[in-house]
Amino acid sequence: MNRRVLKWMTYVPEKEYEINPQTIALVAKQEDGGQVFTEVMETDEHFFIPKCPRDIIDRSCRYFASSLEGRIAGTKQLTGYTHKPPIVISEAMGIYFFPIISPKRKDCSWIAHKYIRSYKGEPNKTTTVQFANGDSINLPVSDGMFANQVQRTAHLRVILEDRFHPASVVADNRAERIAETFS
Repeated sequence: MNRRVLKWMTYVPEKEYEINPQTIALVAKQEDGGQVFTEVMETDEHFFIPKCPRDIIDRSCRYFASSLEGRIAGTKQLTGYTHKPPIVISEAMGIYFFPIISPKRKDCSWIAHKYIRSYKGEPNKTTTVQFANGDSINLPVSDGMFANQVQRTAHLRVILEDRFHPASVVADNRAERIAETFS
């Protein structure tokens, strides 16, 4: 592993990690030899785990009594999304993530929907995402694709909130649940 990359972050070789309400993103990184590992971004710290993001997502889904495959199948059933579907890891905790490329790939990074403050496309067809805690990241996807993933995740959240919360509560909160486009 290129240790220069790790200067400002902690490398946690054996940490068993579950996504939690402070998790902002799981960013795929690749060693010189091709091994994929994860930069975990939380609201107050960043660290590396020697597993690919997909494995961490699956472990977290299993912690909440499902699996990544089960969550993807559930999203497809509810929304009809067949490519790069967003998932709920814990509806009760409001933990929704979306992939930036195919979730089948080990190098797929995952972003927590609730922490996105803004994003903008860059001239090199990447997207810079600004998070609510002030951190930012540049992702190798277009801003149009990123906007689509944000919108699809908002749609999934609305569907699940309608199913899990009584109609009177949903009606009272409808103005807060409108999916808006960031710019």
